[in-house]
Amino acid sequence: MTRPANMPPATETREHGFDAQLLMMMRALWASPERNQFLLLAFALCVVVGATAFGQIKLNAWNHPFYDALARKDLSGFLQQLWVFAMIASGLLILNVAQIWLNQITKLKLRARLTRELIDLWLGPRRAFRLANAGEIGVNPDQRIHEDARHLVELTTDLGIGLLQSTLLLASFIGVLWILSDGIGFNLFGLHIAVPGYMVWSALIYAGAASWMSWRVGNPLIQLNAERYGREAELRFALVRVNERNDAIAFYGGEEDEKQRLHNELQPVLDIMRRLVTGVTRLTWITAGYGWFAIVAPIVVAAPGFFSGDLTLGGLMMVVGAFNQVQQALRWFVDNFSAIADWQATLMRVATFRQALVDIDRLGNSAGRIEIVPSTEEKLQFDDLRVASPETCTRLSERHVTIKPGERILIIARPGAGRSNFFSAIAGLWPWGSGRISLPVGQAMMFLSNRPYLPPGTLRAAIAYPSPAKNFEEGAFAAALQRIGLARLLPDLDHSHRWERELGSDEQQSLQFARLLLHKPRWVLINEALDALDEDTRAIVLDLFSSELAGTAVLNIGRPDTQKGFFSRVLHLIEDPHGETLASHLSPGVAATPTCDAGANANVID
Repeated sequence: MTRPANMPPATETREHGFDAQLLMMMRALWASPERNQFLLLAFALCVVVGATAFGQIKLNAWNHPFYDALARKDLSGFLQQLWVFAMIASGLLILNVAQIWLNQITKLKLRARLTRELIDLWLGPRRAFRLANAGEIGVNPDQRIHEDARHLVELTTDLGIGLLQSTLLLASFIGVLWILSDGIGFNLFGLHIAVPGYMVWSALIYAGAASWMSWRVGNPLIQLNAERYGREAELRFALVRVNERNDAIAFYGGEEDEKQRLHNELQPVLDIMRRLVTGVTRLTWITAGYGWFAIVAPIVVAAPGFFSGDLTLGGLMMVVGAFNQVQQALRWFVDNFSAIADWQATLMRVATFRQALVDIDRLGNSAGRIEIVPSTEEKLQFDDLRVASPETCTRLSERHVTIKPGERILIIARPGAGRSNFFSAIAGLWPWGSGRISLPVGQAMMFLSNRPYLPPGTLRAAIAYPSPAKNFEEGAFAAALQRIGLARLLPDLDHSHRWERELGSDEQQSLQFARLLLHKPRWVLINEALDALDEDTRAIVLDLFSSELAGTAVLNIGRPDTQKGFFSRVLHLIEDPHGETLASHLSPGVAATPTCDAGANANVID
């Protein structure tokens, strides 16, 4: 994704670290309305996992009589132990199914909570607009809300349940293994040496050494995973952009150019994946080697007791089973280090994004603010209005401007003079600058951008946006389309499509003015939308403001050639060399602020 020329590169590094971000996410979860549901699920998981650990103890104890029956060739004892095994295994099967069900339900509930919260924060008043122009943290929010949130929930649930299970198994079996260690001793130079908890210490040393080596070798994977997700998001955005504009690319014959651009986006992804392959391979030497040696490690450790006659075959297998349970619980860190690194990287991305959404309202907090005040008088007024941008400050050619209902004002600005920021300032999206904007209270105001927005769904809903279609009479939609010259779309009023792809740019612009006919606002602010219309459609639109919308005030930012006697007054948007710019007031929490022509796409109904 390209960044405006004067926007410095951003970073996601926060002043606080991973621990603070983890605590922030936990507090958000604790404050959620679904807190009691999560507590109930956590309790149920603890019960099921605890019952499973108890079943594992019973299964391990079953090893002793079963293998002793085999050693004695006791058929009746052997068959009896098979029946005992069937009972224990049936109970464990039920518990395993219950655990899987609780696992999946927990993922569902957490995914719903986290995604909804991120969407609500992202689409708070003005936040999405400001975040999109706040540097790298605002790039590809769809990736963070969709893919990163999903991945974080799945990893958190799986790792959390795995850690709980390992902890309970360790607590359950470490006592058993300690007791069983009493039967193991060494005969050395005629002396019998017994080490209290010998098998427990062996398991701790074995798992501790493997965990330390895993951390040393696998630690770089955390940063590599974080970098990979960022690169993947850039590639996906590039692919979506090409898909969305494939018609223009085909018309220009630009396939080769776009192909090269996509290859350039793909290369960093492949580079980081190669580094991940190397890192994961190095880690596998530790984890796989640890796993293979674990097959014989407990037998080797317990062998002195067996060969000295202190342990029978059944006793040996019981000790081996307990040792395996303890070392399996202790090796949780080893087995899951790669997933833990992935989880930490994903948590950092989601937590940083969430923190940015919370902090975005303080963007440029030290800069001057435009005062927007409600007015009981029926007029729109600008008093000494200046709009600050990173590199410049713009103002109207007149210090005090009053616009009354029915007036038609044209504002002319050269390209790059901050026209979009001025448009956004009136909409309340761009607060930086000085002066005052007085808005009439309780009167509908609409903003028509040069980039029309048509939400997915039926054409009827798109025309009524942002109000529900049911708020308008049935015939109003047909009348609006016929009046604006789009009668051909009447049969499609109740068809659902992606209208921004079905309709041409001129038709999309025309639908903005059909929307005006439905809402009949008292105030309309237009940013270059009139300039994008063809001559015939422009004539229809200008006639609308002379007939059906004669009482509507029009403030249009556009080119001089759009006048043709329609506008009663012309203002100029000019640079103020003595005005305050935004460059010196960048917030330390966010790397950059929008450029002069960041653009707005607002349709606001008060």
